[in-house]
Amino acid sequence: MRNFENWFKTFNDSIYTYDFFTDFKKIYANIEKIKVELHILNSLIGSKNIEKEFKNILNKYPDTLRCIPILLATRQYEIIINDNTGKNLINFTKFNKENIDIYIKFMHETGLFNLLSNSKVKSLQDYITGVEVGLDSNARKNRTGKVMENLVESYIQAAGYEKNITYFSQIDTIDIYKQFHINLSNILEKNANKTFDFVIKKKNHIYAIEVNFYNSSGSKLNETARSYKEIAKETINLKNFTFMWITDGLGWTKAKNNLKETFQYMEHIYNINDLDNNILDKVIK
Repeated sequence: MRNFENWFKTFNDSIYTYDFFTDFKKIYANIEKIKVELHILNSLIGSKNIEKEFKNILNKYPDTLRCIPILLATRQYEIIINDNTGKNLINFTKFNKENIDIYIKFMHETGLFNLLSNSKVKSLQDYITGVEVGLDSNARKNRTGKVMENLVESYIQAAGYEKNITYFSQIDTIDIYKQFHINLSNILEKNANKTFDFVIKKKNHIYAIEVNFYNSSGSKLNETARSYKEIAKETINLKNFTFMWITDGLGWTKAKNNLKETFQYMEHIYNINDLDNNILDKVIK
């Protein structure tokens, strides 16, 4: 029997890589798409007659309208506004001359005209770069999961498995049935079409693996622990099938009791330290 406290002491506080923080390649690509329109809208900076100039720009270059939402750090092109006239849907995908006063009111009320006419910014390209960096930071949570997947995949490959030959990524229960003739749909009642991060095939046996890393705590961790415990319970007697969970991160600190409960039930729950100690070679035979 493994000791939970000793196991938990080996958890990592970070798996950050250099490209974790900001995806500048994606940011620059997003800006490139609207570079011309931003240059045109730059003419509004310091404008003394911004309404008139804004109208002229929309009439001559209607595609500039699509840039407005990103100036407010949103990727929505249809925005519902609640004001004293009720709910109004403002569409930024296609310029409508009949709605030009609505666009002008939107620019006034959101503060964008003030931002531009009072020269609060010097360049919309620079401004949007900052906006894109901010929006990209919201994707870090998803990148944490991807970094962990990439890390685990490197261990799978180091153990000698080949992608799409002896191991597979992001494979659901339907494909598991098609490829390996193991029916999970009736067993996983709450996860009838679950997708596993990895599936390793060794001889006639498959090992379905879920991986995650948590930097911070939250209710999701407790639900994850309960869910994976349930999957392990439902599949424990299934022939030629083993469920494995690889998790890590000090975000588990506040959800430690739930993790401990799952640890005490699940035979195959591991962390990065276990991978370092060749757990894949020991378990998958």
